[in-house]
Amino acid sequence: MFDYDAERLGVVLLEISRSNMSSEAWDWFQDKLIITGLTAINSTFSLIPRKIGKESIKVSHSDSKIISQIKPGLCLEGWSTDRVVRVCFLVHLNASVKDTYYKTIENMFLAAEMTELVALYSALPLLAYPEFWKMRCAEGVRSNIATVLEALMYCNPYPAQHLDEKAWNQLILKAFFTDKDVNRIYGLDLRANAELAIILSDYAHERWAAGRSVNPLLWRSTSKFIDSRILNDLEKVLAEGNSKDKQAAALTIHNSNSTEAAKLLTNYKELEILIKNKNLSWDQL
Repeated sequence: MFDYDAERLGVVLLEISRSNMSSEAWDWFQDKLIITGLTAINSTFSLIPRKIGKESIKVSHSDSKIISQIKPGLCLEGWSTDRVVRVCFLVHLNASVKDTYYKTIENMFLAAEMTELVALYSALPLLAYPEFWKMRCAEGVRSNIATVLEALMYCNPYPAQHLDEKAWNQLILKAFFTDKDVNRIYGLDLRANAELAIILSDYAHERWAAGRSVNPLLWRSTSKFIDSRILNDLEKVLAEGNSKDKQAAALTIHNSNSTEAAKLLTNYKELEILIKNKNLSWDQL
């Protein structure tokens, strides 16, 4: 049903929710945790911001650590109170009857406005029957709403765990196309693949042909798939790029298994030294 300890995480989310709302709001929410019926569930989900508020949440270090242990890749950084309470509400829905549960969540997606979609996509890694939501996730990649894309991409392990290669590649390309912080995408290195490397190289060439810059983090996903074309791309970046471009190319080569690329990096000793002394990493870049 769940691919993680839903009971334990549900308790943590309840405590985070309780600590970020008034006693009156907590009383109201507790009553709603036991409701059934599609109409009542939809109504509660819609009312949460009005009843709970939209302030930024505070999460203790210990709770953040527990969440990452229970569901690696998930974090609540930057979440609002209504978002975490909505996700908490979804986690506590009765999932024992598969068809009813699926129809309930699917109806919520179909009827959702923007902030509701943010909560629903944030909840994807925590929903029961994770195989049900692959198409929903792939559809989310096609959204043009920045906050929805960020909910799907940032600190959300569902895409990396469940999207097929084509849909994953579309997500990564969309992240670059919409200037998202790709370092916050869970599974970025794990899901890198040869087809994605080609797609990103093509994208870089399109940008260069239009006289536009390329996000230096783009090369991160090509590291294990350096062929002659990508090697030429990296050589161009090292020769013509700005300092961040060159650092990204150096990291890409350093993390690759390409002997030809390694030879290229020997011409840039200062970058080799930065990496060797651990003064340069993708997170730092």
